[in-house]
Amino acid sequence: MNRIPFLSETLANFALSTTFEAIPEKVRGWVKLLLLDAVGNAFASTSHDFAHRALAGLQGLDAGDYGVIGMPARLTLRDAVLMNGILVHGLDFDDTYLPGAAHLTASVVPTVLALAARFNSSGKELLAACVIGLEGGMRLAGAARGSFLKAGFHPTSLCGAFGSVLAASRLMQLSHAHTVMAQGIVLSSVSGNMQPTQEGVWAKRMHAGLMGSAALTAAALAQQGFTGPFQVYEGKYGLFPCFLGQHADDADLSVITHQLGSSWECARTSIKLFPACFQSHASMQAALELRTEEAIDSNEIVSIRVRIPDIAVSLVCEPIAAKLKPNNSYAAQFSLPYALACCFARGRFGLDEIEGTAFGDPELLELAQKVSYEVDPSADFPKFRSGEVIVELKNGKRLMRRKKVSPEEPATEDAIIRKFMDNTRSVIAPARAWEIAASLTSLETIKFTQTLVAALT
Repeated sequence: MNRIPFLSETLANFALSTTFEAIPEKVRGWVKLLLLDAVGNAFASTSHDFAHRALAGLQGLDAGDYGVIGMPARLTLRDAVLMNGILVHGLDFDDTYLPGAAHLTASVVPTVLALAARFNSSGKELLAACVIGLEGGMRLAGAARGSFLKAGFHPTSLCGAFGSVLAASRLMQLSHAHTVMAQGIVLSSVSGNMQPTQEGVWAKRMHAGLMGSAALTAAALAQQGFTGPFQVYEGKYGLFPCFLGQHADDADLSVITHQLGSSWECARTSIKLFPACFQSHASMQAALELRTEEAIDSNEIVSIRVRIPDIAVSLVCEPIAAKLKPNNSYAAQFSLPYALACCFARGRFGLDEIEGTAFGDPELLELAQKVSYEVDPSADFPKFRSGEVIVELKNGKRLMRRKKVSPEEPATEDAIIRKFMDNTRSVIAPARAWEIAASLTSLETIKFTQTLVAALT
């Protein structure tokens, strides 16, 4: 009697048997933009203190032959993946798969860039591996239905490990059996919880890169016959039972395999246009619309009340004392009160708003003190990210705006390219940035990618 394949076997088959031509052109086009966005975010991170301290730490361990995006350094293969992952995810400006609350390019893109450089893969091979890794990781994240966060774990980290190991297995041309084992091996490496967001510290920035590095280790060990479990996801101590804990019944594992290879979740990824936690974006959009349409003067605001999903509270509203007065850039990115203060006072929330001159601005902090929140019982998470903003003005006027953000509302290609150019402006010349953008958006035409990858470093 034939048994039902384990999920690791189904994902291995998908990773290895999916041809470049089987990936719809629309999906390939969107993933090229995700690659472009990830690289741009990495460039933007290079001017920040966390990037230089991370690089100094890794350089103190060992030298290597692999480059770092936007920085004059060479590291070992795995450390380059770790460092580039820190850069992509470091500003929390990276794309988000909303159904799974995960930023998968931060793990997968550094992994495929490093391996493509090592093997001098073609642009088609690099792009296909990236699609495979993102799709696998996103389906795993989506299957958890937002409950990894409820359990205190970072979906980006957990699912990025598996997405990266699928991409690595493809580029390393592992067998089906070894690809199954690679998933089993990386299960013993997955980690990353949400405590850093509670304290406004840097550790979360390394989660994605750390898992990309772990994926390389797992794939290399599997290739040499090292073994891991088969029941990676559904076993008694597999990913979902172990990391969801009391929320395990919330998961829907059918999401992982439903129409796998014919329906593409990676095409539903949202690209951020604000460098802040996505749980804040709907409320920020509502605030910006109110400010513009009602010509609100921030000096006339008496109070700002915001209604948010319960899942967002611990990320962007609590502990409230820290959120009302963020003391570093990372804390500012995870503070909804501060973000709303910027939207009403400045009419924007960009990279300048996570600099010390901004989050130390007494006027912004005074306005942030006027923000309070309540849980929105009608929020439709994880299908949407919602936010409702209610503003009371000194003249007695009460204004309200509700917004919902869904994966079906992607940023335009023009907006993504503008974001890339803005992210790179302080690091490289515009002409070089345009060359990189042109190469990444025509990736499938490149025969060998070593030169492309080298141009990023």
